[in-house]
Amino acid sequence: MALPDVLTRPAMPPDRVIGYGDDPEQIIDVRSATSEPDAPVVILLHGGFWRAKYDRVHTRPMADDLAGRGYVVCTPEYRRLGQPGGGYPGTFDDVAAAVDAIMGDLPAAGGVVLLGHSAGGHLALWSALRHRLPVTSPWHASLKIQGVVPLAGISDLGWGIDAGIGGGACSDLLDGRLALLPETDPIRLLPYDRGRLVLVHGTEDAQVPIEISRRFAERERSATLVELEGLDHFELIDPLSPGWPSVVEAIRSIVGPGGRVE
Repeated sequence: MALPDVLTRPAMPPDRVIGYGDDPEQIIDVRSATSEPDAPVVILLHGGFWRAKYDRVHTRPMADDLAGRGYVVCTPEYRRLGQPGGGYPGTFDDVAAAVDAIMGDLPAAGGVVLLGHSAGGHLALWSALRHRLPVTSPWHASLKIQGVVPLAGISDLGWGIDAGIGGGACSDLLDGRLALLPETDPIRLLPYDRGRLVLVHGTEDAQVPIEISRRFAERERSATLVELEGLDHFELIDPLSPGWPSVVEAIRSIVGPGGRVE
């Protein structure tokens, strides 16, 4: 089966790249088309079932679009399954360190929204819920964000393991150790209390079935679930798709419109 066009579509490179560690994967792309000091910041966590095959590059079209709307977009890379240090705990170490690095030196002051697709949706939710971890956890932190937008997010890691989505990727992330779920599974870290939470999911998603977002929204009553009729998994990250305006609106509902574009 051919890859969706958005995964291979050419896009502009980032305006700058910053490091947050010594590993080549420990970098963050930053895009901005505005000089507004109060522009909102989007921390974009890419998906790909946490596997090395998929990196942040495939999110460049959506990052470009958001930057063009006046958002400052920060896209971390992180070690993934199939790479040295990928999976548990390295993937979680990297995402925590990258998000903390961004939050500690924000490129703009207009509020922060965590945005993630698929496995990145899992990581975005997990990041927002790190204050629910024990204070003894190396990942414990309380982020001052305005909200989270998971796009077809793997919000229930345990359900993903049972359903075998991604060819067993959810289990692979934890090396099959179910005892790790209490510190890695967003649905087990509820309740959510970090601003607005807007789940966006296509009803025809074959990679991450919409049932997972419905289950999460039933458990977390503060969540808004936006169901996009007839859309699949990848249309949520494609600025040319009919579902993209709903993604932009979800972001706007949390941090407002982007800053003035130069």
